[in-house]
Amino acid sequence: MTDLASNVFRDPRHDPVLRDEIVAALAIAPGECHVDATFGAGGYTRALLAAGAQVVACDRDPDAIAEGQALVAEAAGRLTLVHGRFGEIDRLLAERGIDAVDGIVFDIGVSSMQLDRAERGFSFQNDGPLNMTMAQDGETAADWLNSADEGAIADVLFHYGDERQSRRVARAIVAARPLTRTGELATVIRKALRHPPGAPKDPATRSFQAIRIHINGELDELKAGLDAAERLLRPGGRLAVVSFHSTEDRIVKNFLRERSGGDAAGSRHRPALAPPARAATFLPPARRVRPGKDEEARNPRARSATLRSAVRTDAAAWSAGSTTQEAISC
Repeated sequence: MTDLASNVFRDPRHDPVLRDEIVAALAIAPGECHVDATFGAGGYTRALLAAGAQVVACDRDPDAIAEGQALVAEAAGRLTLVHGRFGEIDRLLAERGIDAVDGIVFDIGVSSMQLDRAERGFSFQNDGPLNMTMAQDGETAADWLNSADEGAIADVLFHYGDERQSRRVARAIVAARPLTRTGELATVIRKALRHPPGAPKDPATRSFQAIRIHINGELDELKAGLDAAERLLRPGGRLAVVSFHSTEDRIVKNFLRERSGGDAAGSRHRPALAPPARAATFLPPARRVRPGKDEEARNPRARSATLRSAVRTDAAAWSAGSTTQEAISC
């Protein structure tokens, strides 16, 4: 075992969710080129490297790229870090002479590194500025909350946070403006929902999640990333996606079902559809994977995680853009 492999699971900042299951789904052969589309603190990248892959890792957060340089040095030429959005991974890799890869993993949502830093404004566990921007630019959560109308805020909380009392929370947010701190926002939400101090399952979690998803355009980014992965994977390439929100998981599930021809079969609740006009770009996806009880106990973030994976066929991508049958070496 190389020094890199022996150290791969020892990053104290980050325990990547479903790590072993991801490595199994990607079925890495030494020397293959794999993409970690959401680098974060590098948990999945370390596992891919330990399995013998050449890795290209992407992140829109400049802090992740800067702090990942130590791992680049450790990997001794087997890791390339790319600053950019994973919805553009095919373009970002093409700029570096890579037209096809053997595997891609996505870890959708906020990273542990971002959550743990109060100054990033993603969490109410420690008070900080109401920011939430993954790329550290553009409109912040405070900018949006202090200017959006009540109806728009309520819609975001309902659709992205499953907040059933979204209108009550939105009304309270508008009444409390201007808001500048995560602690302020959390207090407003708790009061609106009549949540007693110290009670379990803090209701602010749902609204914080919804606001973060909106500010970072995460659902549109996920859709773009799946299309990009379809274009970038070579025949036989493997796609693995870990999501933490029901809407995210539904997007992944529907994408893989559609691209594998699964919609045509119908069910006892729905008539069969006409065969798709385009050939399936993925084989039927593997069964979804959820964390075991041991992992949930060790890593609370794992409790809401779902892994879906599938293997690329040799059919042309449905999404716009070109594909190639042969990968240029990483």
